[in-house]
Amino acid sequence: MADTIHILNGPNLNMLGSREAEIYGTVTLDDVREACTDEGARLGVDIVFEQTNSEGTLVDLIQATRDNASGVIINPGAYSHTSIAIHDALRVVDLPVIEVHISNIFAREPFRHHSYVSPVATGVICGLGATGYILAVNALAAQFSH
Repeated sequence: MADTIHILNGPNLNMLGSREAEIYGTVTLDDVREACTDEGARLGVDIVFEQTNSEGTLVDLIQATRDNASGVIINPGAYSHTSIAIHDALRVVDLPVIEVHISNIFAREPFRHHSYVSPVATGVICGLGATGYILAVNALAAQFSH
């Protein structure tokens, strides 16, 4: 059975491609899904890709990874800066987690400089656009091979 990576996306990421292109670029979430699925296939890793605007649903998606994922890539969007519930859910699943942000959160408003996800993440990738997702897939896949 192949390793499985769940890629979970939080609020407003469904608006990629039409939302603040100067910050997030013109790539859509479907483009990101396709690129990650292709990269997963190249690496022999299954990809499950989901998005929700609801904090509770995101917690449910995280909890669901506990028994059927090898690792999690999460772009929690604005919930990065507000959600202790997401922090706690990621701790409970006890899987390698990579936090991804399309923009460089440290070059933006001060309230974005703190993440509740980072302390429970294996690694953080930010500011590299949609390429950050591909880097995260590769980073997790490399962990599986060791």
